[in-house]
Amino acid sequence: MAQTSRFPGNDRPLARWLVALLSLAAILTALWQLHAGTQGLEIRQTQVDGVPMTMYLPVHDAPAPVAVIAHGFAGSRQMMQPLAITLARNGYIALTFDFPGHGANTRPFVANLLDEDKRRGLLGGALDAAVATGLALPRSDGRLALLGHSMAGDIMLMHMHEHPDQVQTAVLLSPYISGAFPMEAMNNLLFVFGSLEPASLHEAALVAFAPLTDTPETGVTYGNTADGSARRLALAGGVEHIGVLYAEDMLRESLAWLNGSIRPAGESHDESYLDRRGPWLGLLFLGTIALAWPLSRLLPRVAVLPVGLGLPRRQLLKTLWIPALLTPLLLWAVPVGILPLLLVDYLALHFAVYGLLCWAMLGWSTRRGQAPVAALSAIRWQALGPAILLAAGYLTLAIGIPIHLHVTGYLPGPERALILPLVFLGMLLFFSADEWMTRGAQPARGAYALTKVFLFLSLILAVALRLETLFFLIIILPAILVCLTIYGLLSSWIYRATGHPWVGATAVALALAWGMSVTFPLVGA
Repeated sequence: MAQTSRFPGNDRPLARWLVALLSLAAILTALWQLHAGTQGLEIRQTQVDGVPMTMYLPVHDAPAPVAVIAHGFAGSRQMMQPLAITLARNGYIALTFDFPGHGANTRPFVANLLDEDKRRGLLGGALDAAVATGLALPRSDGRLALLGHSMAGDIMLMHMHEHPDQVQTAVLLSPYISGAFPMEAMNNLLFVFGSLEPASLHEAALVAFAPLTDTPETGVTYGNTADGSARRLALAGGVEHIGVLYAEDMLRESLAWLNGSIRPAGESHDESYLDRRGPWLGLLFLGTIALAWPLSRLLPRVAVLPVGLGLPRRQLLKTLWIPALLTPLLLWAVPVGILPLLLVDYLALHFAVYGLLCWAMLGWSTRRGQAPVAALSAIRWQALGPAILLAAGYLTLAIGIPIHLHVTGYLPGPERALILPLVFLGMLLFFSADEWMTRGAQPARGAYALTKVFLFLSLILAVALRLETLFFLIIILPAILVCLTIYGLLSSWIYRATGHPWVGATAVALALAWGMSVTFPLVGA
């Protein structure tokens, strides 16, 4: 009896048209709302001493305080838009910038994160340039507020320590604090953490409250803003380390804190406006992802019969545990820093070795007759290239351009573009094996999710074995998990449309390699 494909060629056309129309409506609505948030602002792009900056200026000409806003590790100035727009709409001059090695700043970051002096020198120099630029604006009234996330917290404290009379107030969001700078004499400090972050992260901030109190309560202001002694610890509900940047609680606390210490004069600003872009970003990306379902039917069919091993669950488990365990052990002593992108060289190597081991396990199983043989008949090889180009283009550009405009820097400069092919190769070795194992005429239920669980456990084991050099991956792993979940859904639609695992494997490998190559810091010697 001839085998037939389980994937119909043109199923549910009405549903696909409906999803396409709703997705386009969602995308256009979200873009309209995101654009509306900047109404009434003048936005300028500039570069000073190699530091890219974005200035958000209220339309009124009255002198106003300057709020300099800094991103965290692996971030960019785009990530700080919610704060910048909120403050600018309320009468402040807001200025965001890219630290060295981050975003569009091509000056290298430090290769060794433990080199505190060099790290602070590089980051502090960029902050100094941003502060000087902001205060030199004709509309600046000379008052300054600093706002920083994560890694920027320590740099903000260093600047306040070195310029005790320059900064009137500061907001530190889930900050990294080394303890190197005494905070007792610093003016008006607000600390905001995500409620889902470990409470132990608050401990470094508690020293700022001495001698006012030894055990500060959240939501209580200690001291007096008039003499600079004010201190406050706040929690943003329902968010973690990255989500705090979009939390309404954070925006409200930050605005109230600045208004209580350096409120702009006059009534021309937009009272109590908060940039609630989180839901609109969610709608934008939901529409973009959903649109991929009807668009996937436009991909050329590569295989008449579905190609792939589609391993049974028991065989899949036997294939996965050895790569998951062996990869961290094999890479335990391999030096980090081969590529000039911090941690990306390790991630690319981990994916590559993991993928090679999976391919080896598949080859061994096939020779022993333990794995089914893939159906390779009736492959339309001439359709493979166009299908890959279309799928990869959507995953990188249709998703990447909105990310670049509204979330974080996502378009690679020449330095990063040269590294991208090497990272892509590592990703492709893993995802090609992964798609081959989990796709086919009758794959095990939940096979694609199961392989990602093993990969994630392998990365966690790698961090545990090399905590000193890989500890920043702890922050990045949740973002990788989100990407794997979304790309997994998209690759399933791609496979149903094309019938060949190489299309989705290549598209997902390029999308993930692209994301890693543009977000992780560019480093030097």
